[in-house]
Amino acid sequence: MVDIKVVNKSRHPLPGYATVLSAGMDLRANIADPITLRPFERRLIPTGLYIALPPGFEAQVRPRSGLALKHGITVLNTPGTIDADYRGEVMVLLVNFSQEDFVVEDGERIAQMVVARHEQARWEEVEILDETERGAGGYGHTGVK
Repeated sequence: MVDIKVVNKSRHPLPGYATVLSAGMDLRANIADPITLRPFERRLIPTGLYIALPPGFEAQVRPRSGLALKHGITVLNTPGTIDADYRGEVMVLLVNFSQEDFVVEDGERIAQMVVARHEQARWEEVEILDETERGAGGYGHTGVK
């Protein structure tokens, strides 16, 4: 468990876990008026949340499977990454991949957020890489079994 500072400027409760084993917390739209997403339209939807993640952590904004399955609504840059030094409002970039308009209502659960540890990489330049069984095989190289 990690403690995260949060400012809630929305009219909604803080995100929480639906079950004790849930990985993600639902994010809610914090909007004055409903927003209509037309087919293939994308919009930034505010949440009213501002967070301060500790060093070594990120928050990933991911689609809600029910919205994707039932309505074709997903997060366009999935997963969207919120870095530990970002202090602006948490926003969700929704896109409508369906053929019908979709109306986002205030308080609607629009995405989920997963808090995860991460490492930063340091490059080590070398002349050659070690050999592996796969080698340079790319997409589809391992075949279908």
